[in-house]
Amino acid sequence: MRQPSPPVRERPAPAVGASSTHGWRDDWKGVVAAGIAGVFLAAIGAFGTDEAPPLARYGYWVGLCLTGGVVGHALSHVFRRYGLMDERPWVWGPLIVVAISIPFTLVVWTVSGLAFEGGVYPRALPHYFLPVLIVTGGMTFLVVLIHRRPAITHAAPAGAAPPRFLERLPLKLRGAEVWAVEAEDHYLRLHTSRGQDLILMRLSDAVTELEGIEGSQTHRSWWVARDAVTDAQRGDGRAVLTLKDGAKVPVSRAYARILREAGWF
Repeated sequence: MRQPSPPVRERPAPAVGASSTHGWRDDWKGVVAAGIAGVFLAAIGAFGTDEAPPLARYGYWVGLCLTGGVVGHALSHVFRRYGLMDERPWVWGPLIVVAISIPFTLVVWTVSGLAFEGGVYPRALPHYFLPVLIVTGGMTFLVVLIHRRPAITHAAPAGAAPPRFLERLPLKLRGAEVWAVEAEDHYLRLHTSRGQDLILMRLSDAVTELEGIEGSQTHRSWWVARDAVTDAQRGDGRAVLTLKDGAKVPVSRAYARILREAGWF
């Protein structure tokens, strides 16, 4: 166990707060994932390619997957630049899949015809769209998982109105500091300086209304105020934060690196 470094009062680093910067390590993860997917599809001879020579089969699948990964990565940056993938990834993700699949079907049709069919035949074009859509959907799902980031809230500037979420506190907690919000089924357990209580609300909506308090989602079921963290433990590849009330908060593997780089532990 070790004591965490004192909380930093500045806004989180761009790796946490900016929607368009992910770091070279995440980019390489996407490339590696695309390559692995290509190797897997070649190994199983997906979509009738099992009879092709191994060298041609692996070159075909790995090449297409890497190309698709690069195109998808570029499109995701465009979407993320405007914050679309951060707010509704499961809405914009399918749009990216379609945006890639339509033109990429032409690429796959051309490459497949030249590599395996001895020519490019227009009648074969419609048969390629569904396989391209399936593979593109799987790759996009992997990219979304790789680039998944916690929802961040920021400290309000001087003179700003209090966070809207404070108006939702039960009477017995009014005026308390909000230390953490924990999702329990359809309810949220509030951890505050005046004790705990439950309210009926979704965590995603609560995080939106907590803007004005510096904090972050540490897990799919937890949001934590940065000033409420008193200790941090790491073991078995996982991190656990301790709050002022003694509550133990899990840090998911997906968010651990981002929070660590922001100086949380």
